[in-house]
Amino acid sequence: MQTIGLIGGMSWESSLVYYRDLNLGVQERLGGLSSPKVVLSTVDFAELTDLEDNERWDQIGDLLAEAGRGVERAGADFLLLCTTTFHKVADAVSDAVDIPLLHLGDVVAEACKQGGHSTVGLIGTKVAMEDSFFVDRLAAHGVTVLVPDAKHHDTLNDAIYDELVHGNVVDATRRRVVAITEELWDAGAGAILLGCTELELLIRRADIELPAIPCTTLHVQAAIDKALA
Repeated sequence: MQTIGLIGGMSWESSLVYYRDLNLGVQERLGGLSSPKVVLSTVDFAELTDLEDNERWDQIGDLLAEAGRGVERAGADFLLLCTTTFHKVADAVSDAVDIPLLHLGDVVAEACKQGGHSTVGLIGTKVAMEDSFFVDRLAAHGVTVLVPDAKHHDTLNDAIYDELVHGNVVDATRRRVVAITEELWDAGAGAILLGCTELELLIRRADIELPAIPCTTLHVQAAIDKALA
């Protein structure tokens, strides 16, 4: 079994989901007392969000690259960023280490193609929706990504940063987010990417009419596949 390297803390709720689901997944596949070999480094989310607010992505890249080097030194065979938004600096992290980075965008694009979804909607943070880094990564695989109207970006961002990263799941917020997914459906999306780990805490598959593609769940499954290959 290969050792999985995780860079987490963006938020700790996200790291919790990754660690829990990696353990549950390996136990389900191998049975008994089996568990994954994991190295985890977490960063100070407050420091990163302050840098994000000031658009200091160069410094964010340096911080996450250093975390990646630490995970590599600790014995990881490959690396995951436990976040969608901070994949914006994935290249800086990948360039800093000698182990592979399992990029979320590549994993999600493959799942979209396998599911027959050539056009999908993305809900996530403002950065993930307004910057092209994630959309372009999927486009390179032939998947078209639609994002919500700009008037909804603050609603989604606030739901993530003001509620979900603190573990607060609010029914009224769920209803607002479901309405946003319905607009994406009307615009031509054949499925909805839950493009932030915390959104998987809010939106359940039964909540929306379109297929929900849980990006974190797919990332975890791909990591288990790679670790057990």
